[in-house]
Amino acid sequence: MNSLRNSVRLVGNLGMDPEVKSFDNNRKLAKISIATTETYKNDKGEKITDTQWHNLVMWNGQANLAEQYLKKGDMISIEGKLSSRSYVDKDGNKKYMTEVVVNDFLKMNNKN
Repeated sequence: MNSLRNSVRLVGNLGMDPEVKSFDNNRKLAKISIATTETYKNDKGEKITDTQWHNLVMWNGQANLAEQYLKKGDMISIEGKLSSRSYVDKDGNKKYMTEVVVNDFLKMNNKN
């Protein structure tokens, strides 16, 4: 049960091609954004579409696979964990960011 404490599963479409960076020691990082969309009816019976954007981070082997096989618009299923961090921007403002560190992903068939 410990592995369920910080566990995220999402299915959505990529909003961009993977942004890949290589570091010393053969380390690689891929950053991608994914959109998840939910549709429901409000109290007035109107159809509401709610799209949420999530920042994904993939390291090493996962980053290699993302670089080779993923592109903007692809539908993927991911499993990972939430990670929050802060940084100071160029204007001296403290910014906060939450990302999903991906452990595994599956490219799904897009509906055409």
